[in-house]
Amino acid sequence: MNLSAFRPVLWPSRFPISAAAHCNAPSIRTPVPATTSPFSSTARLLKRKKGGKNVTDPRVTAIRYHLQHPLTPRPLHFSRNRYLRHWTIHRAWLLFLRKRRRAEELELERQYMAMRAACEHLRLMDSNGNQVSEAEAGGQGPDAGTLGPKGKEVGRLYRAAMVKRGVWGSVPIEYARIQTDFPPREGWNHGWTRN
Repeated sequence: MNLSAFRPVLWPSRFPISAAAHCNAPSIRTPVPATTSPFSSTARLLKRKKGGKNVTDPRVTAIRYHLQHPLTPRPLHFSRNRYLRHWTIHRAWLLFLRKRRRAEELELERQYMAMRAACEHLRLMDSNGNQVSEAEAGGQGPDAGTLGPKGKEVGRLYRAAMVKRGVWGSVPIEYARIQTDFPPREGWNHGWTRN
């Protein structure tokens, strides 16, 4: 480990020493600065780079900007009890959010299962509104195109409900794009015209 940076630097005296003083005095060596390199190696590293410019990492710049921005709230400094209260309230809030999110998921699952059961009921219903078996309904197994003994009347309402023609009607198909976090690569098709 090089400790030359911590060695005191002795500079020669401002006043020249006469030759007579040299003869009578014990030998005085001219002090040499302990090191010519700075304590930090930043200058050397900058000299190695092409151009020699001090380029700051943009991530560091962004962090400094957000930490030193006037609208950034000051950091929280709590005592132990206050920190414990803050932590307890924060954990309770996270538990509340987790329970609410789970309840929403369960509600969506319940709605999905109810719609699935209703579609299954429509699929197995004949023209009189009676429930038929899978074998009577047909359209199952390796040959899904075959009809059951009851014919086309079984599942007629289900097939009518599943038709997707004319869903958009007079709405341009560009509005069918799902909602995402980022805009599309091409913002809007200005050349679109209705047929």
